[in-house]
Amino acid sequence: MAKAMLLIAAASASAGAAVTAMLLGRRDGQSQPTSTISTPPGTSAAKSSTPTLATAESVQNGPKGIIDPSGWFSYGAPGPTNDLASRTAFVSVYDRRTRNPAWVAEHITAESLSGPKGDRKNSVFLEDQAVPEIFRAKLKDYFRSGYDRGHMAPAADAKFSQQAMDETFYLTNMCPQVGEGFNRDYWAHLEDFCRRLTTKYRSIRVITGPLYLPKLDSDGKYRVSYEVIGSPPNVAVPTHFYKIILGESGTTPNPTTSVAIGAFVLPNAPIDNKTPLAEFSVPVEMIEKASGLDFLSLVPTERRRSLCREVDCSILVREFPKRPPKTGGNK
Repeated sequence: MAKAMLLIAAASASAGAAVTAMLLGRRDGQSQPTSTISTPPGTSAAKSSTPTLATAESVQNGPKGIIDPSGWFSYGAPGPTNDLASRTAFVSVYDRRTRNPAWVAEHITAESLSGPKGDRKNSVFLEDQAVPEIFRAKLKDYFRSGYDRGHMAPAADAKFSQQAMDETFYLTNMCPQVGEGFNRDYWAHLEDFCRRLTTKYRSIRVITGPLYLPKLDSDGKYRVSYEVIGSPPNVAVPTHFYKIILGESGTTPNPTTSVAIGAFVLPNAPIDNKTPLAEFSVPVEMIEKASGLDFLSLVPTERRRSLCREVDCSILVREFPKRPPKTGGNK
C-alpha cells in the first residue's frame, strides 16, 4: 500500500486507463480501510483518538503570552475557502481557489429517475450568485476555452423536477472537461452506469469531484501542472476526476447494514469506449490521499463490500443528446 501511495504522483491527465489505475492502486474496487476508523454513533467501541482541530474562535479565545498572533482576527478572519450549498438534487462544496467544486454528493433511486418532469432544453448555465463575484466561475471563462462545462451532478439524475434540473446548471456544479471522447462520451457512460445501478440496489449514493495529480517531469521531479482558463485566468482545469459510488439495500443510511463500494478515477482526456470501467477502479483511500478528503470514516471493514464483485462494472455505450443548453443568465 505504501508503494501504491507513492506512485499516485505519477498519474497525469494524458495517462491511459491501465496506467492511471495502476498508479492509483488496485483494480478490484475493494477499499482497504485505514488503520484507524471512526466508530459510528451509538456503538460501544472506544471513541476515536483523532485530535480535534482548532478553530479561529478557539484560537482567538486561547491563552495569551507576550505576543498575540490571533489579534489578526480583529481585522477579519481569513476565509472561507469553500462554499457549502444544499440543492434539491445534490449537496456540494465549492472550492474558491480553483473555481471548481471540491465534491458533489447525490442520492439516486429508481423513483427519482422515473418520469421525465424536467427537460434540459429549459435549463441554462448560470453563474452562482451565492458565491462572491471575486471567487466566482464565470460563463466567459469557458467561452472558446476548448473545454465543456462538465456536470459533477448530472442533469439526467435530476429529471424529477425542473427546479432540480435547473440547479445542476450552476457553474458551482461544473468543471472544465475535455468534450469529445470524455464529457460527451465515456464520462456520460459512467454517469449512466450509476443510474443503471438502481435496478440492483434500492438506493445509490454518489460523490464526484476533481483531482489535480502530480506527474513526473523530464528532470525526474514530480510536479502538479494544470491549465487555467479564462481571461484573466480564473478556472482550474482538473487533471482527473473521481466518483465514489455506494449501493444500499434501503433508501436511508443504516449504520447496521453493509454497503457496496466502488471508487473510480478517470483522466480528463479522451478515453476509448472499449476501455473496461474496471481499469479505473481504485481503493477509496487513494482518492482520499489525493484529494485531502475523508469520505467513509464511519464505515468499518465489516460493512464494506466490493461493488465490482457484485455487479458488472462496465459501461454501456449509448448515444447521448449533443444539444447543449443556452448560455445566457436569464431564461
